[in-house]
Amino acid sequence: MAIKVQLHDCSARITMPRRFGSHMYRNFKDAYTPLLDNATVHEIEIDFSKVLYIDSSVLDMLIQLRESAKAANKSVVLLNPSDVVLKVFNIANFSNIFNIQHSASTNIKNRRVLGERRVPDAP
Repeated sequence: MAIKVQLHDCSARITMPRRFGSHMYRNFKDAYTPLLDNATVHEIEIDFSKVLYIDSSVLDMLIQLRESAKAANKSVVLLNPSDVVLKVFNIANFSNIFNIQHSASTNIKNRRVLGERRVPDAP
């Protein structure tokens, strides 16, 4: 599964595939970089609902995204991490760094989608 990017009113959602690791670095960066330059996007949501595996490089990627988003006056939200992913986030104290949400209120079906694109899988 490729990374999927959807634009909403003033936010963007990046949906990650089942396996998110160092092999996804370039694709992940390619997915979020245009969002940092998009003046209509104020919040970048990373949807972890399908992710069953992450490696430690993901933590660095998320920190890099957070720093870049902060410099662009945007916020980052980590959505619906699975128990496995949440365990890694808890070990890394990500709840002190990121807004982590677990709710049906983040369901994309309740929002107007303005645009969508896919970032291809890593080779």
